[in-house]
Amino acid sequence: MKKRRGIKAGFQEQTQRFSLVVLLAIVCFIVLLSAVLLAIGLVFLLIRLNVFEGVPEEIRMSNIVLILILTSAVMGWALVLLLGKFPLKPINLLVDGLNSLAAGNFKTRISYKKNLLKNFQTFREIEATFNKLAKELESTEMLRSDFINNFSHEFKTPIVSIAGFAKLLKKGNLSEEQKAQYLEAIEEESMRLAYMATNILNMTKVENQEILSDITEFNLSEQVRFAVLLLEDKWVKKNVEFQLDFDEYTIEANEELLKQVWINLVDNAIKFSPRGAEVSLDIHEVGSSYHVSVSNRGQDIPNDKQKKLFNKFYQADESHAQEGNGIGLAIVKKIVDLHDGKVSFQSENGLTVFTVELPKKQWF
Repeated sequence: MKKRRGIKAGFQEQTQRFSLVVLLAIVCFIVLLSAVLLAIGLVFLLIRLNVFEGVPEEIRMSNIVLILILTSAVMGWALVLLLGKFPLKPINLLVDGLNSLAAGNFKTRISYKKNLLKNFQTFREIEATFNKLAKELESTEMLRSDFINNFSHEFKTPIVSIAGFAKLLKKGNLSEEQKAQYLEAIEEESMRLAYMATNILNMTKVENQEILSDITEFNLSEQVRFAVLLLEDKWVKKNVEFQLDFDEYTIEANEELLKQVWINLVDNAIKFSPRGAEVSLDIHEVGSSYHVSVSNRGQDIPNDKQKKLFNKFYQADESHAQEGNGIGLAIVKKIVDLHDGKVSFQSENGLTVFTVELPKKQWF
């Protein structure tokens, strides 16, 4: 039934577009015919007025042909300017809109409601598609600007902290306990800077990658456990406990890229878990794929923000109370897509679960 409806919809779409082509062809035909008829009428009028009286036959025919050509050209051009203004108005509107978008005005929208061609499905599609494109560009631009502002602030904060603690250490007259405290703070802020820079570089790397390479066979379970160990400082500080419930599984994938998936998902789980909470990681074998899930307790992700969660630069926490720059989940989505996998999530009743589905083997 779905296939039949799709064929029917496609046929209707082709019919509507063909009717538009026919309409434009009729307009062109009317312009051409009108120009020729006007030219013939003018020549006939000149003959009736005896304009060519006394002119030799050969010269008379040449003049008549020349007048026909010139009159047809002039009349045709005039009619094109007159009639073409109306059927070409939707195209001009689209071109003006595209030029406006190219100039950076992403609030541009087009409307064919006042045009006679508004009843054609093709122009309604053009209007809807253009406005959707403009809306997405506007949204992306807002997210990009927000990301730059937030990233600049987050990048500046640890630099200022490092510089401040370094100055204090340089002055001296500090106890060993104070020195250790300041050095620890410098180390933490340096690691924070490194983490942000690494995420940006990773995003750039995976964005430009269209084909999966460097595929090897490795222990998926061990890699997930290693990601948890890498983030030990974070979950120890929040007193978060981990529940790892899975057997040993082997997968074919890009080991370096896939490691970023687990690091980002586990980091998110720690970040949005309350102090003393539990984070669960599970791996299940389902047919020819593995399902890896990361679960944590905490606030639900609002419904109006769920659709944008994997968008680059987007942060569900608009208050920016939590650390982050809105690219972690975008990296996860891109890497999983490169592996022909799927990432999804559920967030309700205080439980958020991210699930990654990956094929056991990569087929070429």
